[in-house]
Amino acid sequence: MIVECYTENNNRTGKFKTMNRTKIILDCDPGHDDAIAIMIAAKHPAIELLGITAVAGNQTLDKTLPNALNVAECLGIDVPIYGGMSLPMVRDQIVAENIHGVSGMDGPVFPPNARKAEPIHAVTYIINTLLESDGDITLVPVGPLSNIAMAMRMEPRILPKIKQIVLMGGSTGHGNATAAAEFNFYADPEAASVVFRSGVPIVMMGLNLTDQTICTPDIIERIKKTDNKAGKLFGELMRFTLETQRIHNGLAAGPVHDVTCIAYLIDPSIFEMKEMYVQIDTAGSAGYGGSFCDSWGCSKKKANALVGVSIDLDRFWNLIEETIRYYH
Repeated sequence: MIVECYTENNNRTGKFKTMNRTKIILDCDPGHDDAIAIMIAAKHPAIELLGITAVAGNQTLDKTLPNALNVAECLGIDVPIYGGMSLPMVRDQIVAENIHGVSGMDGPVFPPNARKAEPIHAVTYIINTLLESDGDITLVPVGPLSNIAMAMRMEPRILPKIKQIVLMGGSTGHGNATAAAEFNFYADPEAASVVFRSGVPIVMMGLNLTDQTICTPDIIERIKKTDNKAGKLFGELMRFTLETQRIHNGLAAGPVHDVTCIAYLIDPSIFEMKEMYVQIDTAGSAGYGGSFCDSWGCSKKKANALVGVSIDLDRFWNLIEETIRYYH
């Protein structure tokens, strides 16, 4: 399908044109920012959302999967949703209840939902979809990389079929699960290592960039003025994380980490990126789950990722607001 779409910032500059919709599978662990990533991916005309796969991460799978189903039902998103890995590949399970609450997505209250997940496992869906593709599908994992790594291990023939992987995880500096490790990578370091050693083109949005996307009260109020179901859900989601992120991570408000991946696919010029060699610590030491990003080329190893460095926040929030206005 061919589409043309334009987005403008407040200065009426920065137009971009997209001719071919980007086909994606969104792999997530909803999660407040995951829900907003679903919201944007499902509605922006530059994205063709083929399916949503759920993984354990922010909460256990028996919570993240219903959360994905509830968001889709609430917003009328008609794409198949699959349940995936309920545990990490090696380590004991951890969740982020301190940030996302008991349900994994505290704040919104959803009515009873009869919608069901698809009957096949997410890993099987990923493998089958890629093998049947023309190599034109981008994987967008914004939670722990358990589903993606397991698919790679189960069926290596998918590797050349993956156009690219645009993921949220890691950091060029600080962590938020430990001093060294960002939560998604810390939740399944072995899976992250499999993905970064796969040879597939990787775009990495880490905490060094995503922590900049804090959703302050003025942003919530701005999105509320869209006066539609998506804007209402956005506000309910982000008002909850205002406090939890301040208390536990010392941030002024809740960042929308995962949305950066979708925004990059829509308009990469919003971001400054740099090629780096990234290695994941799986040794079980104090750096376990940490992403060591060789931004200076000290290792002399070939870069295996394009890493987000900075973001134009005005254009980023404009894109989010404009996409939410597509909802009725």
